[in-house]
Amino acid sequence: MTRNLLPVLALLTGTLFLFLGNGLQGLLLPVRGSLEGYSNEVLGLLGTTWASGFVIGCFVAPNVVRRIGHVRAFSGFLALICLNVLLTGLLVDDVAWLILRAITGFCTAGTSMIIESWLNERATPGSRGTIFSFYISITLFGVVGGQLMVPFADVTAPTLFMICGILYSIAALPTTLSKAASPQPLKRAKLDLKGLFRNSPISFVGILLIGIANGAYGTLGAVFATRSGLDKGSVAAMVSITIFAGAIMQLPAGRLSDSLDRRHVLAALSGVAALAGLAVAIIQPAGVYHIVILVAIYGAAANALYPIAVAHANDFASPEDFVKVSGGLLLLYGIGTIIGPSIGGPVMSWAGPHALFFVTALAHLLVTAYAIVRSRQRAPVPKSERDAYTTAPGSTSSLATPESLSLDPRAQKADIPGE
Repeated sequence: MTRNLLPVLALLTGTLFLFLGNGLQGLLLPVRGSLEGYSNEVLGLLGTTWASGFVIGCFVAPNVVRRIGHVRAFSGFLALICLNVLLTGLLVDDVAWLILRAITGFCTAGTSMIIESWLNERATPGSRGTIFSFYISITLFGVVGGQLMVPFADVTAPTLFMICGILYSIAALPTTLSKAASPQPLKRAKLDLKGLFRNSPISFVGILLIGIANGAYGTLGAVFATRSGLDKGSVAAMVSITIFAGAIMQLPAGRLSDSLDRRHVLAALSGVAALAGLAVAIIQPAGVYHIVILVAIYGAAANALYPIAVAHANDFASPEDFVKVSGGLLLLYGIGTIIGPSIGGPVMSWAGPHALFFVTALAHLLVTAYAIVRSRQRAPVPKSERDAYTTAPGSTSSLATPESLSLDPRAQKADIPGE
């Protein structure tokens, strides 16, 4: 294993610091914004603008890299991210934050795509699976590690914004100082909505709804916790436990979906996520332990849905279409994360912070209902012909780019589309 990881150790180290910064900034902004008195609508738009920038970056960043090269593009993207996070700490203004957040999302897509293409170039058939697993684990621990930094400093002071800038600066070093040759040009992202729907209607509709729910909670979960009276340590614990619970649930949920009709597993897990969300919204627990327990159940179920839906879509696709189908679904998920926060913010302002979970519950109930309907309209693929379940990038921590799919061992048989 060590032999497989040594060639990409510098890249993985840079990835860790990149996602430490992403995790810290992603939690710091809604907590600080809540204390500054920003409205729920504005706080929701912080997620909407970031996700919008990220999705646009998946389409545009490859052109930037093609023009100026991987190293200079990577350095430029990270320099902009550092500049933005420092300006966010200096310019405590809602409009400025929204603009800066959109630019950060765009640049994050660019840096992630470059790292992923570099890892893919250095991976061999024997090491691809190991590198893919480590990459997913590093993104997970990076995001959670960044979130857990929030309780250790005053969120109203510039300290955490400066630390975030330092993390991004360190992330630039391993790649910019590397002597490794630049990889092949990045592939342009493609989104064939009609083709995705024809291939698997439940995956198409389900992933859009899952993106709406995850986008709403991912952006406004910390706002809900802050408005509910939790201290910043409890806020960080609540947000992090959601991610960890989802990560732990990946393996048992995946094995279950390999044995049963994946649509039944989607329906069951979506139902559990909906019930957990409704329990928070209706009971409105005041104690931190009750909130954390319910949110952990919610996270375990909700964060296991995306890779199951992707696996189901690939059950009906030919192996050479793996990257095309999975990449399209990933972009569709990104569109859902744009919609979710823009809905959740106004609902929270209208009905209170706990109403966030009415938004997620509605999305999950729709997934449950449609999965049951589709299971009666189309026979499942025989077990022997199914695509093997694999944890998908971005399923528990943050958005991933289509470039990350090239790392997946299943992509070796795929015809990765170029321009």
